[in-house]
Amino acid sequence: MGFTSWLKRKAGSTALPAPALTSARPRAAATFAARLRFDMVERRYGDHLALAGFSLDIAPAEVVCLLGPSGCGKTTLLRITSGIEKPSAGRVLINEREVAGPDRFEPPERRGVGLMFQDFALFPHLTILDNVAFGLKALPREEAHREALAGLARVGLERYAPLYPHVLSGGQMQRVALARALVPRPAVVLMDEPFSGLDVQLRDSMQEETLTLLRETRATSMIVTHHPEEAMRLGDRIAVMRRGRLIQIGKAEQLYRDPADLFVARLFSEINEIPYRVQGGVIETPIGRIAAPDVAEGGRALLCIRERGMRLARAGAGAGAGLPGRVIRVKFLGDVGRLEIGVQGFDQALQVRARESDGFAQGAEVAVDIDRTRVLVFPADEVELD
Repeated sequence: MGFTSWLKRKAGSTALPAPALTSARPRAAATFAARLRFDMVERRYGDHLALAGFSLDIAPAEVVCLLGPSGCGKTTLLRITSGIEKPSAGRVLINEREVAGPDRFEPPERRGVGLMFQDFALFPHLTILDNVAFGLKALPREEAHREALAGLARVGLERYAPLYPHVLSGGQMQRVALARALVPRPAVVLMDEPFSGLDVQLRDSMQEETLTLLRETRATSMIVTHHPEEAMRLGDRIAVMRRGRLIQIGKAEQLYRDPADLFVARLFSEINEIPYRVQGGVIETPIGRIAAPDVAEGGRALLCIRERGMRLARAGAGAGAGLPGRVIRVKFLGDVGRLEIGVQGFDQALQVRARESDGFAQGAEVAVDIDRTRVLVFPADEVELD
């Protein structure tokens, strides 16, 4: 049976069920992973500086998530990397080959970069097969279709090849867009919030599926997100951005346990922030003296206690040391409860996350155990989170 006949046979119905994700699919074709490097990249729009001296070195086959609030420069960096925009200053290098700089600018088609947009950007007038084959114009049509069909098979949508994008669900569109980005076997894959339009359950499964494909292809990847949990799930490293600058780069555990500043700490956990005055290089707290090396003498510091970093016990239960407290309010959040607790020695109530099964009710007397080795201290005058 010829390829055209196969397409005609497959086009019999538009009411096709979504195939389940399965390990029986063929593996994605591997590519040659590339080193991606940014050297003091800037991007100006008039007086606005969208990227300011951004430098980052991404290893071959590494997955890096760009994390930060809207407007911090994440998407601008992707557009510059792909060749859609030019940097105002600095250089972009792929395998030490300059693709953007003061005296050089290579167009997108010569960079070996695959780009997946937030809205998937499928062409409604093209079949799903032709959408996936769109980046294979250098190949003969039959060969491009074979490659595109293999890409669709890898994401479980081979049977949809002759149909049009309007028959697809959001999750299926995401898979088609992913196949289209990977079929040309790019050395670098860029994704701009690819899971933002999906429901929670589908988002989790698609994140796992996408990460599996990226590992198989060994493409060097940058994924834009403003969800810390998504960044921790997907990234080998996370690059935290704010106002066009790189604030901190590292593994998820590093950013969580040793955040560079209050901005990063707030991204990765809910925290209580209690102000103190620094005297003799320390702050005096109800849990003892704690060093504040980054705050000037007499300056104001914030003691930061994670909501999940405290243990609760019923008062008088003999559970060990802990500060006396009373539950002021309880908010049910499913598996956990968020408790507001007045704790002896603190001028403000503390927010504490506790397992729902612990059953602490409003008015209950409790003992609050705070691990002082896990608290954080930052200057109180640090700029507020956007």
